[in-house]
Amino acid sequence: MNKKNYSLLVLFTAFTLIFSACNTSTESSEATVTTPDYQISLAQWSLHNAYFGDALNGDWASFGRLLMESPDSLLQGTINPDDFPTLAKSYGVNIIELVNTFYFSKAEDDAYWAAFKQKCDEEGVTVGLIMCDALGNLGDADSVARMKAVENHYNWIKIAKTLGAETIRVNAAGEGTAEEVAAHAVLGLSKLGEYAATQGINVVVENHGGYSSDGSWLAGVMAAVNMENVGTLPDFGNFCIERTADGCANEYDRYKGITELMPYAKGVSAKTHNFDAEGNETESDFSKIFKIIKDSGFKGNIGIEYEGSDLSEDEGIKATKALIEKTLKEI
Repeated sequence: MNKKNYSLLVLFTAFTLIFSACNTSTESSEATVTTPDYQISLAQWSLHNAYFGDALNGDWASFGRLLMESPDSLLQGTINPDDFPTLAKSYGVNIIELVNTFYFSKAEDDAYWAAFKQKCDEEGVTVGLIMCDALGNLGDADSVARMKAVENHYNWIKIAKTLGAETIRVNAAGEGTAEEVAAHAVLGLSKLGEYAATQGINVVVENHGGYSSDGSWLAGVMAAVNMENVGTLPDFGNFCIERTADGCANEYDRYKGITELMPYAKGVSAKTHNFDAEGNETESDFSKIFKIIKDSGFKGNIGIEYEGSDLSEDEGIKATKALIEKTLKEI
């Protein structure tokens, strides 16, 4: 997560919420390389600059307020979230991962989601999961606030079911010591998992800042929840436990963390920031990570999630896709 996204995370933490220049191409790319065990999906967050545009101007107090009061006013970018299925298909990807903050005003709009599902069907695109942010803290120490956070996810579970998605991604955040937040997160996730199970939906937690970026901590929460439909979404890059204005002050070993989270994984997020001349990610050894994934026995979606700034979002998506495909061929 870069400094811009860190500032956004700080804002949502202050509100007891967590939030984990694009030249988009419309030309069809070559067919995506997949294997019987792994499919490539596209995380919508890869295009957050193209969606939010000038709304990402550093005034995070206004951003947080508008997200609650007038979320569509934040969509100041060059592309429309309505068209994501078509855009994903232009990259040769037919599995998408939605981000709820691009659709915050549509949380109770059944007609919108029926039309969105039709558009997906027309494009031959399926929704793999919905990433849910800014809905409250599932690890809140206050039982009333924690239950409110649980209930805030219900609309998105309904939407996931409408779209045929199997999973929603949530955050296990809260205030207190690691032990206190873990105990409260277990309670919140268990409640949400119970409801999601009645709808046939999985709930996954991403390593997404704070205690959740400690692989051992999050694996311990999963072991305590011990539910078939509650798992993890290991992110290759989100292992900063503590961040300051100068950068990450406490970073967990990503390879250790991914190894610890893979037994509970129901998807993985192939986060990228920068690439070398050979197209390799400069911070994450994809070959090493994919070996961890393969050795874990995981089978499922590998999500493209570009969050860099050196390349445009369009170029970053293509570079990430190419690196995933190259690595899949190697393993």
